[in-house]
Amino acid sequence: MLLVRHKAKIKKWANVFIPMQQDLERRREELEELYLLEGCFPEAEKLKRGTRLLAQWRHYIQCDGSPDPSVSPEINTFISLWKEETNETLEEVIAKGKLVLNLIEKLKLILLETPPYDLEDKNVIQYQGSILELQELLHLKFNIATEILLRQASTLADLDSGNMEKVIQDENVTLYVWANLKKNPRYRSVRFSETQIGFEIPRILATSDIALRLLHTHYDHVTPLRPVPASLQEHTATVTDFAKEEVKNEEVAISKELQEEGKQRENESNSVHEEETKFEEQGDSEVQMSVVREESEATKGELEMKLLSETVLSDNEVDLCQFTTLGGVYHLDILELPPQCKAMKGWMIVEILKEGLRKYIYPPETIEDVETENAFPPIEVTLEVQENVIFFEDPMVARWDGEGKHWQTDGISNVSYKSEERLLTFSLETFGPVTLIQDTHINMPFQSWELRPLDVNKVLLTVTTVFTEIQIQIKENLCMLASVKLNKKHSSILEGKWMTPVSFICALKEAGLNIFPSGHSHFYVVINYKDPLVEVKAYRQLALLSSAFAFGWSKWNTVCNSKKVIVKLMEHLTEEPIQKPNWTLLMFSGDRAQRLKINENSETFSEALKEETEFHSTLYHMVEDFASKKAMEKIRSSSCQFIDSVCYMLLSTRLLSYS
Repeated sequence: MLLVRHKAKIKKWANVFIPMQQDLERRREELEELYLLEGCFPEAEKLKRGTRLLAQWRHYIQCDGSPDPSVSPEINTFISLWKEETNETLEEVIAKGKLVLNLIEKLKLILLETPPYDLEDKNVIQYQGSILELQELLHLKFNIATEILLRQASTLADLDSGNMEKVIQDENVTLYVWANLKKNPRYRSVRFSETQIGFEIPRILATSDIALRLLHTHYDHVTPLRPVPASLQEHTATVTDFAKEEVKNEEVAISKELQEEGKQRENESNSVHEEETKFEEQGDSEVQMSVVREESEATKGELEMKLLSETVLSDNEVDLCQFTTLGGVYHLDILELPPQCKAMKGWMIVEILKEGLRKYIYPPETIEDVETENAFPPIEVTLEVQENVIFFEDPMVARWDGEGKHWQTDGISNVSYKSEERLLTFSLETFGPVTLIQDTHINMPFQSWELRPLDVNKVLLTVTTVFTEIQIQIKENLCMLASVKLNKKHSSILEGKWMTPVSFICALKEAGLNIFPSGHSHFYVVINYKDPLVEVKAYRQLALLSSAFAFGWSKWNTVCNSKKVIVKLMEHLTEEPIQKPNWTLLMFSGDRAQRLKINENSETFSEALKEETEFHSTLYHMVEDFASKKAMEKIRSSSCQFIDSVCYMLLSTRLLSYS
């Protein structure tokens, strides 16, 4: 009788342990293969580093006279030599400004594209310092050139009005200058070149020696530079190390299991008891680890919220985490008209003021007579909104506070917007830099998304929001805006232009098409929170499969818990979209992948495994069970740069949490 019981225990132990041993062995093999496949990410980093070094070398041998902005002596020499240049006209400053803007753009891209391990703190300080110095010098040059122009205002006066008007339009700036030479008290409506752009000025300005300048820079050099964000490459590199470590951990776990097996064979009498105890302890350990992790996530969220709440904004200050400046900056200035040049015996004589271009203070800082307060009403301004920027709602106006170094919304009234003509009219109490702002998260959360293969190493990412549908093509290490669908007809200058992922994301943000959450976005958007590590693992593995499989948004992703993600998938080997797609649902928890029994049209949610399928440790091995041979060949032959670019775009949009 005892012998029968003993044999039954041994049989029970074998039924439990042997399948577990087989599962662990398969898991180890799958993770090892995944680690080899994900070798494409560090390989892509090597290629990007080589590309950066090659760009530096090409610039060096080009010898075109332009400095390398990353080399301190070169950029400092460029700045010093330009400071020494005098008497430049506005046209000359605008032409030189194109080179300056290009240098600033290069420095910004270096800060964004270079991984942290290749970028020292001293380099970050150097690059940001060079950016600020170039920005300040460029604006100073515009002021000096404006002064030179205004000295000649009397010689450039219009025959009809007797006043001077100058309009310069360029791809980077638009300049409007008006000089009040006649001082006609009835001439209060200033309009430039038969457009609606201009000012309605009060009587006191109409009778003063002043000039009005509207310098619209299509870029923003006023908003302070933000700290360099943690690079996504750093995040993905961390996960690569994690995957490698996970393989090692699995090997250690299996080794321990095999050692236990040997001991249990030697002590068969108590093997089942030891194994059951071990499973219970392991289960308790996993539960404890899960609880600790959840508590740490909760603590982290509380700390973030506390820090955000402690960030005190003054009254009417614009929160730049919640709003974004768009369309550049409108520098509105009332200037004192400098002494005019005079012709004398064949010479032109002009008095040059030591302090240079002076601003006219309006309204005056002190008003002695109370009755004259009404003599300084707000000035009505009409601006044209930049054509290449998309506003999904009427733009809001903000003015720059030079003392507080921030944008704020007070001192602005009677705002009206004509969307068809793209004309914005408002009244301004005091002149200074003005910008237009839009809710950063106006297109978040997303309504749906889809990632579909097009060709070899080429996919189409479609993101649908409340206001628009954005289609992005990703090919090798480049991205392109394929289309933007709006309620009204609109074409973007970005359409058809291939750019690197970082440049592409910056360009979309500047165009008002922001579908890229920041580190603070979850405070302003109701999101479908997912565990960051699970999310990153999912993006990496979706990118690995993207050349042969289409993926899409599933409504069940909002139902499952934060430790799991659910997406639709189907094999897709043609360039054209499939008319009647046969989607299947997959669920992934970071270390376990499965196909679900339910479909998108099911009435209730269930995590039940689909019939005749099994669990796997990775998405790659899960699709391997049912994928065609051609599909697996396409996956294995995908370019590492292509996979890295797809992963970067998925990480940047965070579709699984923000849909």
